[in-house]
Amino acid sequence: MAAMVGDSSATPLWRPSSQWLERAEMTRFERYAGERAGRTFAGYEELWEWSVSDVEAFWAAIWDYCGVRASKPYERVLDSRVMPGTRWFAGAELNYAENLLTGRRSSDLRPIGDQMRSPHRPASHADMDAIAVLHASELRELGSLSWGELTVQVAAVAAGLRALGVARGDRVVAYMPNIPETLIVFLASASIGAVFSSAAPEFGARSVIDRFAQIEPTVLFAVDGYRHGGRDYDRSEQVRAIAAELPTLRHTVMLPYLSGDPSSAGLSGAMVWDELIERGRDAGAPAIEFEQVPFDHPLWVLYSSGTTGLPKAIVQGHGGILIEQLKKSLLHLDLHAGDRMFWFTTTGWMMWNFLVGCLLSDAAIVLYDGSPGYPDMGVLWELAQRTQMSCMGVSAGYLAACERAGVEPARDYQLSSLRAIGSTGSPLSPESYRWVYEHVGREVWLFSTSGGTDVCTAFVGGCPLLPVYEGELQARALGCAVQAWDERGESVIDRVGELVIAEPMPSMPLFFWGEDPPTPDGRGGERYRESYFAMYPGVWRHGDWIRITPRGGAVIYGRSDSTINRQGVRMGTSEIYRAAGAVPEVVDALVVDVPDADGELSMILFVVLAEGAVLDDELRARIAARIREDCSPRHVPNEIVQIEAVPRTLSGKVLEVPVKRILMGVPAEQAASAGSLADPHALDFFVALARERQSASGRADGG
Repeated sequence: MAAMVGDSSATPLWRPSSQWLERAEMTRFERYAGERAGRTFAGYEELWEWSVSDVEAFWAAIWDYCGVRASKPYERVLDSRVMPGTRWFAGAELNYAENLLTGRRSSDLRPIGDQMRSPHRPASHADMDAIAVLHASELRELGSLSWGELTVQVAAVAAGLRALGVARGDRVVAYMPNIPETLIVFLASASIGAVFSSAAPEFGARSVIDRFAQIEPTVLFAVDGYRHGGRDYDRSEQVRAIAAELPTLRHTVMLPYLSGDPSSAGLSGAMVWDELIERGRDAGAPAIEFEQVPFDHPLWVLYSSGTTGLPKAIVQGHGGILIEQLKKSLLHLDLHAGDRMFWFTTTGWMMWNFLVGCLLSDAAIVLYDGSPGYPDMGVLWELAQRTQMSCMGVSAGYLAACERAGVEPARDYQLSSLRAIGSTGSPLSPESYRWVYEHVGREVWLFSTSGGTDVCTAFVGGCPLLPVYEGELQARALGCAVQAWDERGESVIDRVGELVIAEPMPSMPLFFWGEDPPTPDGRGGERYRESYFAMYPGVWRHGDWIRITPRGGAVIYGRSDSTINRQGVRMGTSEIYRAAGAVPEVVDALVVDVPDADGELSMILFVVLAEGAVLDDELRARIAARIREDCSPRHVPNEIVQIEAVPRTLSGKVLEVPVKRILMGVPAEQAASAGSLADPHALDFFVALARERQSASGRADGG
């Protein structure tokens, strides 16, 4: 019998060796921070406690240790600890792209004693021939870009954008896959102070328009199509539809990614990628220039949907993202020059932005565009072998799928460079923990992480100084005041509660596009406050269930709200309802994402049909096709079930969370108050379905 998660008697699956501990960047930072604070930390837990109690001292130490490059120094670390509306590092001026492309300055660090060496990152990347990016896709063979080549190409696109009239504060958007050109467009936009946003080409036109139209972009970059699972997808029609619905567009730039032929990738009134590069060269900009912007100048816009209305357009800043990603890549991922960092992602998921930030560590990053299961489940392990990957980041679902498919990475691939595996997107099952150590390697550091688009980082996850226990995330991240709160708003240990953040973080959103930024005195940011601070005023409530273990680790139990999380890409239920409702036979719908018998998240769409309509295979296929086209292939339901009526409150709100909780085994009387229901019997169907599912699971398990 496996040891209970969080049990102090459990045996670790992995422990860092003494050599590992001495090499770890976190060890060096712990000594450095102790010298600054005039104390000695007795381990990671004490370091974490200091980081969330003396917030200003911690983030100032991160700034200095990581050698943030700023043209103007900051006047103070933060104005107030009141959330929302905290203002960080006022007075500082910098540029995210400059810090990424030019490296940290060793003179910015003041070594303390023998234990502090110069930082491993050189000034201005002394070795410009070193590899910065490795990339492959179903359309392209494995290739690479050196730091020098990356910088030259970013400079060319930045000059091209300037030639098109793009200026500081303008929005540049990309409907492009996870390829080097998307990275180059982002860094070029950041270098001139423009605001970037991206969507994966698998997204339907309507979902992209709902996102991009909010921020009124000036330039759209797009591909003519892509290949996934061995199948080609032409996106020309979608690009035309998107461009037609963005009235502020002045230019569209097409990349002939699918065709490979510039002459066939044309779009009326658009220019081709090579033409933009030529414009940049004609402008005569020989070297890249970095616009200096305030710490809180917008860097990019990410999207995280609520349950009603349009997706929230989350604005994050140059400085906040920079300092968070420096902390994460250097300390928590323990990346060094020469490492090669990979995370399987698309440009529609914040993990793409997270992966880009790993370049701040001087490690190379590995990009891949394609299916993780084509031509078979070994494709990513083969990529790890070919790129000599140091850290391989994937979803929990991918590891479970590899186990089911009988993949044997240790036997079939040369993975001597692979020292770490990261997992996110959904909770990693204990079985997957065991599978990694039995079939990948006993010496691999396996870390599961959980965070959010809203802060573009992980709240809980890996720590290179700590052991790995089955089914448990190692630790709360430095500077993240994560707690589990019960129904009374009190912090609890070893009990499931709401995941809250009790202290501000620099990468928290500046504001939602379209509304005024929130201020500490309660003005502005109405939707922002409603999204994160309505349940606990002044404390960030994230929408996950979490249990903090007695040893300081964590276990995530999924979403506590109704957001649909599919392989890490979050989409609000309103978008799915809009797509399903476009099918004439569907008059109402409810969707939930719940764990199945194997612990995998399963998306169930319940539909109310027009009189006389029948939910047969043909109708199911049309509903699925509409969701695939309008939302994304990831959000096609696992099941579509007909119901008589959608349960609602007296005020008309759909009871998504209560239905989800009932299907997860919570008694109906605990899931929802009968007095709040418009129809007291509305939940009976779901109670019966939960019993049926539980009974079927018991039979499958031999019960």
